[in-house]
Amino acid sequence: MRCFCIAVLCFLAVCSLAQTNKKVIFKTSAAPKLVVGIVIDQMRWDYLYRYANRFGSGGFKRMMNEGFNCQNTMIPYTPSVTAPGHTCLYTGSVPNIHGIVGNSWYEAKLGKSFYCTDDSTVKGVGSNSKAGKMSPKNMLATTIGDELRMATNFRGKVVSVATKDRGSILPGGHSANAAFWYDESSGSFITSTYYMNELPAWVNVFNSRKMPDSLMALGWNTLYPIDSYVQSTSDEKPYEGKYKGNKTTSFPYDFSSNSRADNWGILTSSPAGIYYTAAFAKAALLNEKLGKDSITDLLAVSFSSPDGVGHQFGPNSIEQEDDYLRLDKELESFFIFLDREVGKGQYTVFLSADHAVANAPGYSIENKLPGGTMSGATYMKEINKGLKEKYGYDSLVIAMMNYQVHLNKPLMREHDLPTEKINDWVITYLYKQKEISQAFPLQKLMEQPMNNTIKEKIANGYYPGRSGDIQYVLKPGYLDRGSTGTSHSLWNPYDAHIPLLFMGWGVKQGSTHRETYMTDIAATIAAILKIQIPNGCVGKVIEEVVK
Repeated sequence: MRCFCIAVLCFLAVCSLAQTNKKVIFKTSAAPKLVVGIVIDQMRWDYLYRYANRFGSGGFKRMMNEGFNCQNTMIPYTPSVTAPGHTCLYTGSVPNIHGIVGNSWYEAKLGKSFYCTDDSTVKGVGSNSKAGKMSPKNMLATTIGDELRMATNFRGKVVSVATKDRGSILPGGHSANAAFWYDESSGSFITSTYYMNELPAWVNVFNSRKMPDSLMALGWNTLYPIDSYVQSTSDEKPYEGKYKGNKTTSFPYDFSSNSRADNWGILTSSPAGIYYTAAFAKAALLNEKLGKDSITDLLAVSFSSPDGVGHQFGPNSIEQEDDYLRLDKELESFFIFLDREVGKGQYTVFLSADHAVANAPGYSIENKLPGGTMSGATYMKEINKGLKEKYGYDSLVIAMMNYQVHLNKPLMREHDLPTEKINDWVITYLYKQKEISQAFPLQKLMEQPMNNTIKEKIANGYYPGRSGDIQYVLKPGYLDRGSTGTSHSLWNPYDAHIPLLFMGWGVKQGSTHRETYMTDIAATIAAILKIQIPNGCVGKVIEEVVK
């Protein structure tokens, strides 16, 4: 019996030793070859359905049918404008953390207004204009692209493309291999020394084709008979803006009488910008060899032109409907291109918007809907006039940006002026304006008797030193705008309800009406890629999306 026990113990010891010496193999998780982020600048969620009967099967509808549709995606902060929107989409963060509180803001420590991607330490590459002095250094958090770069030991490539500088630079992140944007003064794509010291040869070849000239020479007419645009208003409306060189706001538009420089600017407010962006994105993918190996790359593409069209004509115009019908066709072409060059099912794509848009105030008035316009510049002039009469000093309000009042703190400290009384005076003035529903010192935000959704969005949009001293909230339908066109930037659903579609590798087919947020995109892509979420991300994984 003793011999038997010894034999068993020896057998177990040998087995244990064999287990100890056995090589443990960890299987590397599969991943898509490419992630493509598509941002439509100024897209309301309802466009997916408003124009659905005119969309083809291969663009928006392909994403909706083959992929996952988050039907109730909201922006969780204010102001809902381009720079914070693009930053939020790729960081999963909010201005309170990433610091991009607007397209521009008043930088208190510098004592001046500041553009979101300004960087005096870099130079333009491909342009000598100020348009090239740009970088992501003012963004204080990482993007999903940054995390992908680190997760692959910087072997995965990240390239970002848009006609707007902020639509390219901010999504690309801090460690992007390249970000390219359009310089209206030269009619070319450019970059800055933050990324490289000279343009790649392929970009020079692309620019030499002078596509803006040939695209603008085509003018703009509707894709279909104009009387078939039943989802839009009649063509000529007094509250629509005119293109330079055109005397009306009616189709067809002819740009042949304009100078080249004029048309280079107009390109970003017409469908020509869509074609130009898509062509450059395809060239970037091919020449930078994105999605060509097993290491995941990222291509960020922002279509900026719908924002220009929307601002000028409004969301109920034939111009915007036609613009989206053309965009849908271009998306179909782009997806076919990705199927061919990367492989169907080998890439993951998400599509969203940086913000939506309000009805043109003229449209609201015409149809007896609440709304109208106000002028922040007029407010500032009248407030400063009243404060001077009371306290004897000019410019006690130094800026009004993003629906916030910036007080001249250095001047107030120098002359020992009463901050609380000046706050009260400004707030009393604001409450006398018919457009205002709320006004309060931002330092007392949490004390305000107001809806929690609005309060949370304002808090998420606040960053000390870049945000103002007094916040004012407009009544629904009102915005800071002139007599034509429209705008966005408010908390309201017409500015904050955006589309969110996923398709491709790692994505389930389906949809949800559960409330999701712009901040959830980066977390969801990180889950699909099995990498770290960006360092300021407050979003959650949309579990229904992920296989």
